[in-house]
Amino acid sequence: MATVVLGVGNVLEEDDGIGIYACAYLNANYTFEPDIEVINGGVEGINLLNLFLENERIVILDTINLDDTAGSIYNIPSYELSGYGLNSGGAHEVGVMQCLDMIELMGYPLPESNVIGIVPRSITFHMGLSRELEERFNDYINTVINYLKTCGVTATEKEKNSTLLSIIEAFKYPSHQGRGID
Repeated sequence: MATVVLGVGNVLEEDDGIGIYACAYLNANYTFEPDIEVINGGVEGINLLNLFLENERIVILDTINLDDTAGSIYNIPSYELSGYGLNSGGAHEVGVMQCLDMIELMGYPLPESNVIGIVPRSITFHMGLSRELEERFNDYINTVINYLKTCGVTATEKEKNSTLLSIIEAFKYPSHQGRGID
C-alpha cells in the first residue's frame, strides 16, 4: 500500500504553514520503513489530484478551523470533513477536499485519507508559528508518527536532528537550506 504524508498550507501565513514545516521536519529527522513519501503540497490544492489517484493512503497535515483551543490536535478521516473545509477556506484546503470529491465523481476508489489537523491561533501575514503551535509542535509530530505506526509504518529518528527553528529559518532564508544552520 502506497502511503504519502502530505503537508499543505502557506508558510507566509503564520500557523497555516505548520503542515509544511511538519513535512520538512519529518524529512530532516526521520527515515521510514517501509519507505513512504513525505511531500510539501504547499498551496497546490486541486493540482494534487494525481497524488490522490496514485496512492492508497494519504495523511494530510494542516491546520483545522474548529472551535477549540489553539494547539488542539485532531486526527479525522477526510470523509468526515466534507462540507467543513480545513483551516480558513484557503485555496489549498478547498482543493484537497475537491480532489476527493472529483475522484468519487470519476468513479475511482477513494484513497484512505486522514487529516491530522491542529487548531491555529493566528493566520496572518507572518513567517513562523504562534507560541501556542510552537509549544505543541512535538506533540503534533508524535501524533503523525503514532498514526503512521497504526498503518504499519515505522519511523526511526536520524542521528543528526534539525530543530523546528532551523526548519522555519530555512524557509525564511532558502539559501541556508542544507547548510547545517542548527
